[in-house]
Amino acid sequence: MKSIKLVIIGDNSVGKTCLFTSYVERKFPTDYVPNVFGGYTATKTVDGKPFTLGIWDTAGQPEYDRLRPLAYPQTDVYLICFSLLSPESYDHVRTKWYPEISHFGPSTAAFLLIGTKLDLRDSSAIIDELRNRHMAPIQYQQGVAMCRDIGADMYLECSALTLQGVDVVFEEGMRAVVNPRSTRKRKNTCIIL
Repeated sequence: MKSIKLVIIGDNSVGKTCLFTSYVERKFPTDYVPNVFGGYTATKTVDGKPFTLGIWDTAGQPEYDRLRPLAYPQTDVYLICFSLLSPESYDHVRTKWYPEISHFGPSTAAFLLIGTKLDLRDSSAIIDELRNRHMAPIQYQQGVAMCRDIGADMYLECSALTLQGVDVVFEEGMRAVVNPRSTRKRKNTCIIL
């Protein structure tokens, strides 16, 4: 049976561990437990093909910048996550995360761009808080634009709290490996769902 290694990356506090935990446990975690590397392995089926899925949840803090790339060898697909409530984490997709996987990761690995915390994007309290800092939540079309700019396979949005889009994120991550594009080079176009 084929194995697939999926690695989740992104800034600290964008919701990577909550996304991972919500997918695995089918519920939002009630206790926050920061991690350096979290892991999960299960047998999954996508498009009728069985395989072993291994998920690696990585730490986004700068103090782990030298350690995190140790998780990258043999990666089949990356989920590059940013918070829809954090323009800074969105900017870091281009300035930190895409360059990091391009430098340290396999050039053949698929990568999806994931906007997290979808349930909060339209929250008036969040919008007001961001407006006070002369910012706004990241909108869907901005995610699409970033996807195209970095050549991600796909752009998706999700909420770990409500589970909206969580299964789709992992299914499409697996599908990007099981049914890859004919050629994969950095800076290709992306598919929008």
